[in-house]
Amino acid sequence: MIETLEFTLPPALEAHEPPEARGRTRDGVRLLVGRRAGGEVSHHEFRDLPDLLRPGDLLVVNTSATLPAAVRLDKIAVHFSTPVPTPVPGPAQAATPELATAAQDVDDRLWLVELRRRTGKASVPYLGGSPGEWIPMPGGATLTLIGRRTERLWVARLSADVVPYLRLHGVPIRYGYVRRDWPTAAYQTTFAHDRSTGSAEMPSAARPFTPELVTRLVSRGVVLAPITLHTGVASPEAHEPPYAERYEVPEQTAGLVNHVRAGGGDVIAVGTTAVRALETAADPTGLVRASSGWTEHVITPERGVRVIDGLLTGLHEPKSSHLMMLTAIAGHDLLKSTYQAALDESYLWHEFGDLNLLLPR
Repeated sequence: MIETLEFTLPPALEAHEPPEARGRTRDGVRLLVGRRAGGEVSHHEFRDLPDLLRPGDLLVVNTSATLPAAVRLDKIAVHFSTPVPTPVPGPAQAATPELATAAQDVDDRLWLVELRRRTGKASVPYLGGSPGEWIPMPGGATLTLIGRRTERLWVARLSADVVPYLRLHGVPIRYGYVRRDWPTAAYQTTFAHDRSTGSAEMPSAARPFTPELVTRLVSRGVVLAPITLHTGVASPEAHEPPYAERYEVPEQTAGLVNHVRAGGGDVIAVGTTAVRALETAADPTGLVRASSGWTEHVITPERGVRVIDGLLTGLHEPKSSHLMMLTAIAGHDLLKSTYQAALDESYLWHEFGDLNLLLPR
């Protein structure tokens, strides 16, 4: 089914800089709405969001902060993705079988990393390297390659704790369609909390929210609830399915999701990360329980979703695994017509681009 959604993304539809640099506010980006009931597609600005939702609906937002996860060397760049989970004795924390098998801890210096060859102001995947190779890093640190996890991702050990090191020596990950560096603040959402770990790349669906817009949503009677999922590198060139990422669904959020669903409201995930966390925490009947750990949950049209009614997300790359998730939520026909409308009306893709809201009604 996903093959029929293949399309060519014209370079002109790639967002090259934050909307503020294009003369817009954060909440002034465009919002393309698709509704399953009737297959209707309509065009709005993001600041219209409160008027598009109903009192009693629930928005679930990711509170993960964005790390300056790229460290640049002379010829290559190292993108730090996620800590490597290490099994430890203890009871399983998994609410569903998709979670890793047991309670897991992390080594603050052992991470998945991607090596990228620098090409002017951008970078491309670098598939070189060998186990045991060590790479001199800024600040006198050393990165040792231990072994490949995938063709492009290495398990590697830094000679310092990774997160404090990145805050001193890292910059936000940037791909070639973003033409210049922007400060880390440009990659933080209004919901971000500064915690011990963060995301390698911004949970970008929440970027257009402003404190003023959140106030309007609450005044409208829309409820907001947090989850945390620390995302790894996306690397659009790879088109790989997600891998294990650290997440938490708090008890209060689980209770709100169950309460809203029982009362007939819609549970709308802000970003694919929120979908992944909630669906991991749901049992086969759709009851969500507080949980935390590492999720490897992959959502496909065949597997479907148990909790999510709607999704607020960016526009995704051709062949992206996220399109399988969107198909599971919106259905094939609506997703196809929504993306065709985005192309026809010149919506902008990527983390600084426009947004897509998929609603059930």
